[in-house]
Amino acid sequence: MAEGHNKLDGPDLAQGIAFSDLPDGGKLVGHCGDEQVLLVRRGAEVFAVGATCTHYGGPLVDGLVVEDTVRCPWHHACFDLRTGEALRAPAFNPLACWSVEQRDNRIFVGEKRKWTAPRPRAGDSSLVPGKVVIVGGGAAGFAAAERLRREHYHGSIVMISDDEAPPVDRPNLSKDYLAGKAPEDWIPLRGEKFYSKNHIDLRLNTKAVDIDLRSREVVLADEGRIPYHRLLLATGAEPVRLTIPGADQPHVHTLRSLTDCKAIIEQANTASRAIVLGASFIGLEVAAALRARDIEVHVVAPEKRPMERVLGPQMGDFIRALHEEHGVVFHLENTAISIDGRKVKLSSGGTLAADFVVVGIGVRPRTGLAKAAGLVVGHGVVVDAFLETSEPGIFAAGDIAQWPDPHSGENIRVEHWVVAERQGQTAALNMLGHREIFAAVPFFWSQHYDVPINYVGHAGQWDEIAVDGDITARDCLLRFKREGRTLAVASIFRDIENLKAEMEMEHQMAT
Repeated sequence: MAEGHNKLDGPDLAQGIAFSDLPDGGKLVGHCGDEQVLLVRRGAEVFAVGATCTHYGGPLVDGLVVEDTVRCPWHHACFDLRTGEALRAPAFNPLACWSVEQRDNRIFVGEKRKWTAPRPRAGDSSLVPGKVVIVGGGAAGFAAAERLRREHYHGSIVMISDDEAPPVDRPNLSKDYLAGKAPEDWIPLRGEKFYSKNHIDLRLNTKAVDIDLRSREVVLADEGRIPYHRLLLATGAEPVRLTIPGADQPHVHTLRSLTDCKAIIEQANTASRAIVLGASFIGLEVAAALRARDIEVHVVAPEKRPMERVLGPQMGDFIRALHEEHGVVFHLENTAISIDGRKVKLSSGGTLAADFVVVGIGVRPRTGLAKAAGLVVGHGVVVDAFLETSEPGIFAAGDIAQWPDPHSGENIRVEHWVVAERQGQTAALNMLGHREIFAAVPFFWSQHYDVPINYVGHAGQWDEIAVDGDITARDCLLRFKREGRTLAVASIFRDIENLKAEMEMEHQMAT
C-alpha cells in the first residue's frame, strides 16, 4: 500500500471528477484517502471498488468488465461491482466498496461501505444436509468448505487431509516461494484461526481408507468413522514416482506439498547444482526458481522440445530458449536410468553430477478411495454436470474429477489449480441442493522468470495453431483449433485478449 498522497495514482476521487471523464464501460483509477479505488461506469451507474485483485494484487483497471462484474487480468478472478464479492476463484476475499454520488455532472466517491456478507440464495431447506464431509485438503476441498460457510451453511463440516499443513497456495510452491521471493505467511490459503472461527473441523495427518455407502460413513485408517449426509471427494493427485535404481535416496525430491518444498529449499541452501527430471510446467517452474537461487540447473526430459504436447512446437522452442537464456542446460530425448549417489546416469550413456534431484514427471489422480467404494472411475472419478458421482450424495472435484465439458463436448479431467477451486465452489452449492451446472472454462497460468503464460480452454488435440503477434518478442496470442473451432487460447502479455477469449467461450456454451 502506498504511503502518502504523492505515491497514489490518479485523481482524488473525494474531490470528484467530471462525469464525461468516465465513458460508458470505462474504468479509471484514482484514490480516496490513502487507498487506490477503481471507478467503473455501466450506463448511468458508477461503481467504486478496490483497485487491485485480492488474489495476487493484479491491477483491475487492466481487467475486463462483463455486465456488473470485473475480471482480473492476471488469473481471471471475478468480482461483483455492486458488492465487491469474490464470485470466482482464485480470489476468495471481497473487494472494498465505496459509496458514489453524482451531482452537477460530476462523480464523487464518499465513504467506504461496511462489508456485508451476501444473502443466502433461495433453495429448498429440506435438501440442506446436516453433515458434510470433505476428503482432501487441497484447492477443491478448501474452496468447498469456504463456499459452504459463505452460503450461510450452519451444519457440520469435517475436512479430512492426510497432509501435515492446512490448505496452501500450491502454485506458489514451484514459483516465488521456492525462488525465495515470497515469505511463508503468503502460503496458507487461510490462517489456522479461519477453520476454528468458521467451525470447520480440519483433521490433518488423517487418512480416509474406505466409504461405507450403506451407513454413509467415511472410514479412517485408525478405524474411526465419520458420518456424512453429503460427501465431497477432493483427494487430488500425487506425483508419479521414479522406479529406477537410486530413486529412493533422500536427495531425490518430488514437489507437491509444503513439506516437499521446504525440503528442496533446505537442500538448495547448500547446493550448487541440481537436476530436474521432466520438462513439464512444474519441472520448468522449479528450474526457474532454482536459477533465481543461482543454482546450476540441468533438465532431463524424453521429449524433443518442452511443453510441445500442450502448447505446440513454436511455444515449446520459445520456452526452451527462454530457459537457456537464464542458464538452464537441457538434455532432451533423454531419461535417467539410475541415480548413484550424486551421479545420474542417462539413457544416452552420459552421466550428470548434481547435489540434488527434483522429479517432475507428472502426477496421477488419487482415485483409490473412489474405486474401493465402487464409484464409476474412468480417467478420473466420473461425475455429471453437477459434479455428482455415480453414487447420489457423493461429489468429486479437482484433479480427480472427470466431467462433461460443455465447451469441448468431451469428458475431460484437468490438473489445474483454478479449475479445482471453482469445482469446489460449484460442488458446495450442489451439496446444498442448488443444482448448478459446472460450466467454467478451464484456466491455468504458468510463470517462467518474468514471462507469464495464460491458458484458457482445453485442447487435448488440435489441427491448427493460429499465432497472432510475435512469440519471441513475448507479445502473442495462440489459438488452438480443431476443424476451424477454437478450443483453447494461450497468451503472453495479452491479458485482456485472454479474458475476452474466455468470455467468448462462455457465450458459445450458452448458445
